[in-house]
Amino acid sequence: MRQITFVLVLVISLSAAVAAQTASPKVNQTTNQTGNSYGYIFAAPGGNSEGGDGTLHIGGGGEGVFKNGAGIGAELAYLTPFQSFGDGIGTFSINGSYHFLKSSKSGKVVPFVTGGYTGFFRGGYSNGINFGAGVNYWFKPRIGMRLEFRDNVFLQDSSSHFLNVRFGLTFR
Repeated sequence: MRQITFVLVLVISLSAAVAAQTASPKVNQTTNQTGNSYGYIFAAPGGNSEGGDGTLHIGGGGEGVFKNGAGIGAELAYLTPFQSFGDGIGTFSINGSYHFLKSSKSGKVVPFVTGGYTGFFRGGYSNGINFGAGVNYWFKPRIGMRLEFRDNVFLQDSSSHFLNVRFGLTFR
């Protein structure tokens, strides 16, 4: 329970810090043609390649995106089986990404691809990787909806895939 509380407090703290940033008047908030930083929170139902019960992955993160669409980010989350919420594990990821900034005329729809390192922790630590793709839909200049598919791969002994579909909010 302490781990869950820690993750939730950290996500809320990160989101408040990112949301408190003020936009530069030179930044085009609609099309994001000068690069920007994003924060996001998500909830993601899913499953794993080993079978069994479904999973829930909740967390948040942030990323910086340059004007050419390349980005780098980090995230902290909690991955747990639906049947036993207290038996989950923490995940920490550092990712590279590419955002297709000019994919729509309005700049409201921004698809992206991402991948990188994932660390899994609970009493110990294990290494993994992750990859995914998704879209940010900016319904206001500073807040949008995030829809993403992500695969976190646990590389210990036999590779296990934690597949999920993320639904969330993104903000800049």
